[in-house]
Amino acid sequence: MSDQTAGQNPAERAPADRRQPTHAAVHRIVVPPEVAMVSLLGARDEILRAVEHSFPLADIHVRGNEITINGPFGEVALVERLFDELVTVVASGQPLTADAVERSVGMLRQQTSERPADVLTLNILSNRGRTIRPKTLNQKHYVDAIDEHTIVFGIGPAGTGKTYLAMAKAVQALQAKRVSRIILTRPAVEAGERLGFLPGTLTDKIDPYLRPLYDALHDMVDPESIPRLMAAGTIEVAPLAFMRGRSLNDAFIILDEAQNTSPEQMKMFLTRLGFGSKMVVTGDVTQVDLPSGTQSGLRVVQDILDGIEDVSFSTLTSADVVRHRLVSDIVDAYSRWDDARQASAPSAPGPRPAGRPDVSGRRRDRR
Repeated sequence: MSDQTAGQNPAERAPADRRQPTHAAVHRIVVPPEVAMVSLLGARDEILRAVEHSFPLADIHVRGNEITINGPFGEVALVERLFDELVTVVASGQPLTADAVERSVGMLRQQTSERPADVLTLNILSNRGRTIRPKTLNQKHYVDAIDEHTIVFGIGPAGTGKTYLAMAKAVQALQAKRVSRIILTRPAVEAGERLGFLPGTLTDKIDPYLRPLYDALHDMVDPESIPRLMAAGTIEVAPLAFMRGRSLNDAFIILDEAQNTSPEQMKMFLTRLGFGSKMVVTGDVTQVDLPSGTQSGLRVVQDILDGIEDVSFSTLTSADVVRHRLVSDIVDAYSRWDDARQASAPSAPGPRPAGRPDVSGRRRDRR
């Protein structure tokens, strides 16, 4: 993609005492003829409108396969880099969306070493015409960590793709014959509800807890082959309690909703690791459903395993939410609410002096 920059700093043409801090530039980009402009700009210029929305200080004009950018030097340079990334994505055969533009802009503004095109063109799995790939820089780091480490923890709020990407990597490993089976597990803990007595067999009772894992599995494996794979033990979906006493060799093991494990359960799970296996543990430490007073194993495991080789912790944030854009705003709003509540909470009372009466009127022994 060729380009041409024109323009001069107005301050250089003005007397020293009249110089302004504003810098202006004109930049022209010539898109290679093999790149279809309709793919680059989107249907009804949807992609172009997204770029203009992200850079309100820049004027962007398109004529044929030439794009002219006019505005502050910094903004013009970012727009040029953005179009360079978008051309690379289109040339690779990947479709562009307005969401991909927004995420690319975010990566460029962070001034990271990774190129947005490297993130958006990293295909993990394709099934029935649908391709699964990371959509944010942190998601790419998470996927890379799964490739490079034996045990990976993916910690972040709802909607950041923790479980979905781990599941895609598991199916990819199975298809490539790097493992011989996939084991999916999660603790059977109610999310605040009391379900009471559930009729049916044991499978009927635990299936509601495991349904999210089945849903993700159906997106990645042909539905008609799932019963056959499960009957053969190639894919196993089971509650965490069923892992006790086992040694899991040559398997890709995913523990979902790990914030609802106790430290003892987390230790039990991690020590199931066998030869040739890989583990991914996912969870959101802000949504713990354990009974009051029970510590979350996911909250303490990073301190416990700190410094152990071949164990990686990947943190995702509200910026990595890939659901409806409101989900990211909701996550941030709850985070601010929690911070404010903790800041305004009264400090815990200190111990009462020995020998003084307690609330029951009894006198405490001085010990």
